[in-house]
Amino acid sequence: MKEFALIFRLKDISDFKPSPEQMQERMNWLGSIAAQNKLVDKGNTLLPIPGSAKTVKPNNVVTDGPYTEIKEFISGYIVVRAENIDEAVEMAKGNPVFKIGGNIEVREILVK
Repeated sequence: MKEFALIFRLKDISDFKPSPEQMQERMNWLGSIAAQNKLVDKGNTLLPIPGSAKTVKPNNVVTDGPYTEIKEFISGYIVVRAENIDEAVEMAKGNPVFKIGGNIEVREILVK
């Protein structure tokens, strides 16, 4: 089995206010992955609050924000276990973030 990060992105910070129903739907999705013993790390929520992130660049240059090159907010992540990236993508497809215009980036993690 390999490990994959599912990175949640939202277009706008205003999208980051889920209702209790949306939170329950997300927890149900997460629970279904955990029930299959494929949840490695439930991750954390990354707060898209101005001033809460910095980017360190070569020559010790520090800028505000996580990535000034993108227009989306990274709102959180989880790590899942899957046979291949296609299986991890299938897990991601069930997430309710798509209902509010979000998307999920799936990346393989190199495990030592």
